[in-house]
Amino acid sequence: MKDIQVCIGSVCHLKNSYDIINRLNELVNSNGYNDKLKVKAAFCLGNCEGAVCVKFDDVIYTVLPETTDKFFDETIRSKVD
Repeated sequence: MKDIQVCIGSVCHLKNSYDIINRLNELVNSNGYNDKLKVKAAFCLGNCEGAVCVKFDDVIYTVLPETTDKFFDETIRSKVD
């Protein structure tokens, strides 16, 4: 099982990291990846200028609520299927 870590530190929280967590959970569930992916909240991932930070496969990405679906489709889905 692979983890998707979403920062909930101060800056990321202010940029709606919880919206990203909720949307990623919806996408994981609706795509049937419950046995392959787990969305987790994480404290500071050390890239505050790139908030909201999402770590997947040891790479830190910048994701916004409005880019979450695109991030999931282009980055996560390709590494899970």
